[in-house]
Amino acid sequence: MNWKSEILAARNRIAGYAQVTPVMESRALGLDYPVEMKLEHLQHTGSFKARGAFNTLLSLDVPKAGVVAASGGNHGAAAAYAAQTLGYPAKIFVPELAGPSKIALIEQTGADLSVVPGEYANALTEAQAHEEATGAMQIHAYDAPATVAGQGTCFAEWQAQGLQADTVLVAVGGGGLISGALAWLQGARKVVAVEPETSCALNAALQAGETVDVTVSGIAANALGARRIGSICFGLAQGMTSVLVTDEAIAQAQKVLWRAHRVLVEPAGAAALAALLSGVYRPEPDERVAVLICGGNISPDPLNR
Repeated sequence: MNWKSEILAARNRIAGYAQVTPVMESRALGLDYPVEMKLEHLQHTGSFKARGAFNTLLSLDVPKAGVVAASGGNHGAAAAYAAQTLGYPAKIFVPELAGPSKIALIEQTGADLSVVPGEYANALTEAQAHEEATGAMQIHAYDAPATVAGQGTCFAEWQAQGLQADTVLVAVGGGGLISGALAWLQGARKVVAVEPETSCALNAALQAGETVDVTVSGIAANALGARRIGSICFGLAQGMTSVLVTDEAIAQAQKVLWRAHRVLVEPAGAAALAALLSGVYRPEPDERVAVLICGGNISPDPLNR
């Protein structure tokens, strides 16, 4: 597949639907080097997921039964928002661990929402059953070409905004976002995969030489909690650098972002930065680094009083 052309087509397709999110450079994070950041948590519904959702709905024929999606929360909200914007019915399945903030966000779109016991994999099973029973179109959270091309627009956009970094750190759940990064950058810049120690499907697959199931837990599990890495991601990720961070490091990165810049993000949104702050990824003296801030749907909602 010619990923560059697919991502450029997706960028044209979703223009006017997805936000162009801002970038900044920070020297206030307690590091002895600057960090470029793209604030993708300011995207519609609070995460990068809207890019892939809009690209899917705008590039494929949607049946009368509408769309269905399984999600840890962010993808469900994005799919529901995109469907609402474009006038399609949406059925969303999320696990209980999605949490009240993300569940409420999906409910606000007017989508038909089902909360199921367990984790993301359980929600995906329910969504696949709904797809088979009704003929609804599945918007996969990460392992579909239209999703990956949509997420790749984030990095095409960032490059157009003047990305200077030699290395980009990206948080990984099922792999849609980092697939977009790898598909667009294609070795022009180093891409580092960052996962929680307790939800590390890509790292486990790279270690095993094949996709494998992992157990999922921890503070970022409702966004980075895929049990098995997507096949597209596994294919693109061969030979890349993969690092793991602790829940404590993620929580500390959340605090640093808030204290330094009043940027409030969910654990997944701080995971990539946690790799720098905790030292599990140490750049070379002349290596310029950048971090994608991927999600802002913190739970509980700090303003829901």
